[in-house]
Amino acid sequence: MAKKIAKRIAKAREGIDRDKAYGLDEAVKLIKEKATAKFDETVEVAINLGVDPRHADQMVRGVVNLPNGTGRDVRVAVFARGDKAEEAKAAGADIVGAEDLVETVQKGEIDFDRCIATPDMMPLVGRLGKVLGPRGMMPNPKVGTVTADVAAAVKASKGGAVEFRVEKAGIVHAGVGKVSFDAKAIEENVRAFADAVNRAKPSGAKGNYVKKVSLTSTMGPGLKIDPASLAAS
Repeated sequence: MAKKIAKRIAKAREGIDRDKAYGLDEAVKLIKEKATAKFDETVEVAINLGVDPRHADQMVRGVVNLPNGTGRDVRVAVFARGDKAEEAKAAGADIVGAEDLVETVQKGEIDFDRCIATPDMMPLVGRLGKVLGPRGMMPNPKVGTVTADVAAAVKASKGGAVEFRVEKAGIVHAGVGKVSFDAKAIEENVRAFADAVNRAKPSGAKGNYVKKVSLTSTMGPGLKIDPASLAAS
C-alpha cells in the first residue's frame, strides 16, 4: 500500500516546479489536472501572514461570501426561540433549538458545521465555549454568526460563507471550491478569499503582510502562488 501511495504522489508531482511561484490561472489548471481521486476533491488555499496572533492587535479574523459557493453541503445549527426559530427553519437551518440544543452540544453531539445564535441566546450559548471554541464554531458578532437576522445568516452559510481565523503559526486557510468547478469559478473564489484576508489586515501588522500563498486539492500536490496574481483581473 505504501508503494502505491508513493507512486501516486510521485505521479501527481510530475511537471510541478516546487520552487516556482505560479500565476493563479496556471496553478488552478494544474490543480484540476492533478486531481485524480475517485471523489470530488476540495480546492484549498493557505496564506502565510506576517502577524503574531498571540498579540490582540495582530489577530486576523473574518468571513467572506464566496461568489461561487464552496461546493459542499453545510449543516447549520441555530440557537433561537419563538419567531426567530421559525425564521431559521424557513431559511433552511438543519438544527434549531434553545436549552435542548445546548444540552445536546454539551454531550458532544455536534451534527453541524456552522453555528448561529440570536443575541438573546448568548448567555446560554456562552456555556459552550469549551466545546465550540476549539472547533472554531463559537458564534461571534464580528463574523455575523451572532445576529437577529438569522434568516440572512443561514442563507449566507448555506450559500458559501466561509469564516477564517489566523492560526498560531500565522496561517489562514479555507476550502474555496471543488475541482469539478470550472477554472474561472475557482479563481474568483480564491481572489475573493484573498481580498477578504487583505481587508482584515490588523493594525498591529508590520512589514510584509502576505508572505506566502499556496493552493492544493485534497489529494493533490501543493503549488506556490504569486501573490500579485491574486489581484482582481
